[in-house]
Amino acid sequence: MTPLTPERVEERLRERFPGVPFRRQEGEAVRDHTLYLPAERLVEVCTFLRDDPELDFAMLSWIAGVDNLPREPRFEVVYGLLSLSHPRRVHLKIELAGEQPRVPTVIGVWPTADWLERETYDFYGIEFTGHPDLRRILLPEDWVGWPLRKDSPLGYEEVAFTHNTPERIKPSPELRKLQPKKVKYRAH
Repeated sequence: MTPLTPERVEERLRERFPGVPFRRQEGEAVRDHTLYLPAERLVEVCTFLRDDPELDFAMLSWIAGVDNLPREPRFEVVYGLLSLSHPRRVHLKIELAGEQPRVPTVIGVWPTADWLERETYDFYGIEFTGHPDLRRILLPEDWVGWPLRKDSPLGYEEVAFTHNTPERIKPSPELRKLQPKKVKYRAH
């Protein structure tokens, strides 16, 4: 069996989907083969990647959201796929507009996408259309907003000092130096 190369994966996709505008991510920082594709073709492409015996991408390793504010399209959803029969990874990226980002669910292709999509929704507010139970998974149900979006306000808790904590007991002015506490050990 010949090894599955990234070029062969891309070639098989272009053969099977001649009208889909696949775009390879280029650059020094790109380690794994990454392809951009339109959201409306995601489920079809993922099903082919899983079912084609030559490719056999049977495992969805992870899903991640990316907020590229201020760039437009603002969001990306990244899918990390693994072929177990050929030790090969490939990543798919979907670009989404900043207003109401939506992408179809891939639960029908890989059931493990259920929790991964919920996590991405929980942190970025990206909707996965067709998801059977799209609700928060890590944050409280009453949480307002999407904490990993770049326009989300940062949480802040003021550090307690004498000047901003009225109930704090102030040290006596006579106290000049703290003496070490005498500790008695069993060995003594």
